Amino acid sequence: MAERPGPRVYSIAAHRGFADALVAGLIPRYADRDLGLARLTLLLPSRRAERIVTEAFVRLSGGGMLLPRMAVVGDLDLDETLGALLDPLGAGAEIPPACDPVRRWLRLAELLGEAMGSQTPRPPGLLRLAHEAARTMDRLTVEGIGLDDLLGDRVAGIVGDLADHWRESSRLFATVQAHWLSELAARGEIDPPERRNRLFAHAARRWAQNPPADPVVAAGITSASPELARLLRVVSELPRGAVILPDLDLSLDAEVWDLLGRAGKPCDDDGAHFGERDAVTHPQYHLKLLLNRMGISRDEVEPWHRAGLAAAPSERSHAISNLFLPAAASARWVDLPARARRLSGIRLMESAHPGEEAQAIAILVRQALEEPGRRVAVVTPDRGLAGRVVAHLRRWGIEADDSAGLPMPQTAAGRVLLGLAEVAAQQAAPVPLLGLLAHPLVRAGEARAEWLDRVRAMDIALRGPRPAPGLAPLRAAMEKLARRGDGERIAAWWSEVEAVILPLLDWNDGLPLSEAIGRLAAAGEALCGEALWGNADGRALAAFVEELRLAAASSQLRFAAADLPAVLRDAMDRLAVRPPWGGHPRVAIYGLLEARMSRADLVICGGLVEGVWPAAPGAEPLLPPAVLRALGVPGGEFRIGLAAHDLAAALGAPEAVLSWARRDEGAPVIPSRFVLRIEAMLGELAEAHREAEAVLLARGIDRSARVLPASRPRPKPDLEQRDVALAVTAIDRLLGDPYQFYANAILRLRVLDPLDAEPTAAWKGTVVHRVLERWHKAGGGAGELLALAGEELAAMRAHPLVRTLWWPRLARALEWVDAEIAALGAEGRRVIASEVKGEMLFAGVRVHGRADRIDRLADGTLAVVDYKTGSPPSRRRVAEGYALQLGVVGLIAAADGFPGVVGDPEWFEYWSLAKRPRSSEFGYALSPFATDRAPGLAREDFLSETAHRLEEAIARFIKGDEPFSASLQPDLYGYNDYDQLMRLDEWQALGSKAGEGA
Repeated sequence: MAERPGPRVYSIAAHRGFADALVAGLIPRYADRDLGLARLTLLLPSRRAERIVTEAFVRLSGGGMLLPRMAVVGDLDLDETLGALLDPLGAGAEIPPACDPVRRWLRLAELLGEAMGSQTPRPPGLLRLAHEAARTMDRLTVEGIGLDDLLGDRVAGIVGDLADHWRESSRLFATVQAHWLSELAARGEIDPPERRNRLFAHAARRWAQNPPADPVVAAGITSASPELARLLRVVSELPRGAVILPDLDLSLDAEVWDLLGRAGKPCDDDGAHFGERDAVTHPQYHLKLLLNRMGISRDEVEPWHRAGLAAAPSERSHAISNLFLPAAASARWVDLPARARRLSGIRLMESAHPGEEAQAIAILVRQALEEPGRRVAVVTPDRGLAGRVVAHLRRWGIEADDSAGLPMPQTAAGRVLLGLAEVAAQQAAPVPLLGLLAHPLVRAGEARAEWLDRVRAMDIALRGPRPAPGLAPLRAAMEKLARRGDGERIAAWWSEVEAVILPLLDWNDGLPLSEAIGRLAAAGEALCGEALWGNADGRALAAFVEELRLAAASSQLRFAAADLPAVLRDAMDRLAVRPPWGGHPRVAIYGLLEARMSRADLVICGGLVEGVWPAAPGAEPLLPPAVLRALGVPGGEFRIGLAAHDLAAALGAPEAVLSWARRDEGAPVIPSRFVLRIEAMLGELAEAHREAEAVLLARGIDRSARVLPASRPRPKPDLEQRDVALAVTAIDRLLGDPYQFYANAILRLRVLDPLDAEPTAAWKGTVVHRVLERWHKAGGGAGELLALAGEELAAMRAHPLVRTLWWPRLARALEWVDAEIAALGAEGRRVIASEVKGEMLFAGVRVHGRADRIDRLADGTLAVVDYKTGSPPSRRRVAEGYALQLGVVGLIAAADGFPGVVGDPEWFEYWSLAKRPRSSEFGYALSPFATDRAPGLAREDFLSETAHRLEEAIARFIKGDEPFSASLQPDLYGYNDYDQLMRLDEWQALGSKAGEGA
């Protein structure tokens, strides 16, 4: 068919559905009888757009057809390169090759370090800065701005008026770019964006001089880079060429179009391409910028009079146009009639939090799929929300096609590499080491069950405070574990693990990045085998590792082990692993970039909150906004306009749901400015657009029948089960909280310490008792106590930081113990037993325990001492019968229950190593007897009262049938290992007389 003269530029309105409308117009326009559309060349913005257009051809073909040749101009935001049509092999003769982006990143870090000198940040921060510098260089190159422009008089004048840090950062950027460009020229290479520009210019010259005989159409391209705009101008003027833009608003008033600002057209007054009042956040601004750079007026653009299969009512586009009016024109909303504000088919859904929002979105998708043939798209830049939606859909067996993919650190293979880096950084600390060894890819297959048995045994062995860095403490723990049983297999397993981990810990002062990556890859393959590289994420990881290792081979950067996880995570976060084909054919989940040109019958836009959609504009770290504006580079707010355009395209679907939550994981959030504009424009019509049913279903879908709170547990085991021995440390619990005694002594339940636990009072007590036991048994020599304590702390499995912080307090307390025992020895009191075990038969029950220390007084009687690392029990608590341990130890001594200890116990003391009351000193002694100022038990009644309480406890709980009620005296103890087991939170608030359970 004949084409009109001049540039041919068309626009497909938002309500028509770009991909389907494009194909619906291309088929009759460019088909011929011989090869159909196969002679057509279609320029598209990205690989994703190529896939979407291919699907549209399949839907509209009505049978088989030869597809047109599709060439991709590449999307920098998606890290895509040009297709073969625009980057032919022959172009290499006149256009230098592009440098490797990873090598450039590392080299820029070196140049920044050299330029910054003593101000150079640590490697993770330096590499982040290098990445930002590369992005800024790319932005300038895409806009056709060279180093000469950056060093020009105009920019120098602006920089001179800025704050010191901006002047310094601008100087730093110019210095680094100059050195980098000089190195590139010496190697005969250019930056990738520069090569793109030259290839665009090369194609434009070639087609302008020798127009292709077959038609060329550029569709869906919105990038406004100058060289690409010139190429599009050439395409629009080809004999059978055309440029088709998405969602250019041809109905927008000329006055409003002018209000958008200069948009790349320099003003005669100052020559600036962008004005301070440019409406860069408007969804049409980037299209106006593209038209201006193409040298085409909006009046020359014609509407594309074809609609797709999922077209919306035409009045929708007028409402969308009114919705995004610039601030100066928004006042006309007051005079808009209801028909001009009505957004039929648009629903607004507000949820309480992201979890509820994801559930509601999944329900909407599930409802839509009930209608045969209906397509659904969920569009959100919030990858956390997208992951939740995918997980919720799986409950109905719906595998959604999440085309935006996962960041590499969230994939299984990526987590292996990061886990290895964490093991190296933390010197084989238990948490990262066990997380790595239990990873699903490690020893996947038949041997995995046995492997996990060893990992679980190691997990139990490493519970408690973090050990010292390195393999030696782990080796000691595994040797101890091997002695308990199955020693040969555990030893063989640990030898295998140690051989893999050892190279990661031999880091010294730092390694070159290539060697560090090589060690991680070798360790990962040793643990996982081919499973590490076998799937899509593994192949992506293999490409990442190889690319980074090759690029780093020429880098002089060296990395400490502690820096490697942050460096790798930053690099991997910039890579997304997109799934292969095979998701649900009618459900797709897109990011904003992937959603462009897509179409569905129902589009759900999720995560519409400020900072997410639109994202908060980020400032360039090295060049100030004023400099960028003077150079003609759009500011960070420009991307808000792109986000608005993405939303406007989504609003063109037959049905659309705009979803947001009132808060995120941490705090309340502000709904997106786009949502607020919609509600403001709708006014009183907004309530009619609310989507409430899906939110109510989301709140109710997981709601079960009301469950009454548990009552206070009162288990009553039979006499045979009650027949247990009594430990002196358990008697207090038996009287104050019988349920704890029941769980510990009868059910034999033990609490596992967490990994990397903070040192508990029990752990500190163990250290102190072991030190004092060794000292007493060695004769208690003067000055030897601190030396023994140092040895014991070094042998204890504890992190050096913990030992360092605790040692000053412990040393001062032990000095007091040394001095106090020496003073008592001068009075005729001597230690006769320490850490000695004993037992007695009392009321038919075996009572056993350990005495911390027993002294012989000058008169031949015994003194019983109990060491405490914290505060000892009060006299009142002793008198009430809830601190019987010291007295029961005395009863065992009176019954000659301790080997080698004979005599009558007459004196009892607590020796506390804590800080003295109202003093800065550590260590003091306290007797449990009444004084003139503190009521309590009399000395002569202490043992008899203890015996009475013990006899009462045995009669009630061991020989009797009294239930083991939970938490009879909750104020006595600051911690309880069995609160969750007794479901304390459910019944405690109801009062002690609430329903009693068995």
